[in-house]
This record gives sequence, structure tokens and C-alpha cells, in this order.
Amino acid sequence: MSEFTMSTKVPQGYDQTVERVRALLGEAGFGVLTEIDIRATLHAKLGVDVPPQVILGACRPQLAHRALEADPRIAALLPCNVVVAQEGDGTRVEVLDPGVMSQFSADGDVAEVAAEARERLEGMMAALVRGTEKQ
Repeated sequence: MSEFTMSTKVPQGYDQTVERVRALLGEAGFGVLTEIDIRATLHAKLGVDVPPQVILGACRPQLAHRALEADPRIAALLPCNVVVAQEGDGTRVEVLDPGVMSQFSADGDVAEVAAEARERLEGMMAALVRGTEKQ
């Protein structure tokens, strides 16, 4: 599998996009469990400056539970990482494609969970793009 993410770029600024992604994840039934500020971390640990970028660890507990019941190893792929990064004159949003779970587990329930998670995250990405077209 060469493509393992779903990605889009929007013309809005970084901070505005982070807030919009958080809201849209909530509308899609996901909560944000973790947040890693890549810029701050790399600056603190390595003294390097990079453009603003955050990893949001998104989880829909119902789907996580179903996947873990089917194959406990799926825990290594949770939560779903959503990256928001300043890029040029806009902001890139990249999501780990939940479909990759099916590459690591042959369990049919895992495939169903992955498909539902993917559908919800695709909807979030589509709503993000639609929201930028109105502005």
C-alpha cells in the first residue's frame, strides 16, 4: 500500500484550520485524545525551527472498542492521527487512512470498523474543503 494517508490543502491560515479541524472531528463523532505540537517539540529538543504543525490523536471510542475486540493488536494503530501543518500559502491536513488497519488484520470486523472510520474522516475532510469554498 503506497498511499496511507488522506490529504487536502486549504487556503486558510494554520490556527483557523486547527480550530476548524477540531470542530469537524467533533461533528464526525471523534474526540481529540492527544496533541503533539511538532514545532514546539523540535525546537525544545533539537533547537530547530520548523513551520507550525500539530498531530491530533483523534478517537471515536465506539469504533476503537469494536476494533480492539476484534483484534487487540489494533491498539498500535490508535488513535487516528490527524496532522495540520502550515504549508506555503495555506494549510495541509493529512489523516492516516484507517483502511491501513485492514492491511494488518484479516478480521472482517476490523475491516468494517476501518471502513466506517474512513467514511467519517473523509466526510470531515470534505466538510473542511467545502467550508473554505464559502469564504
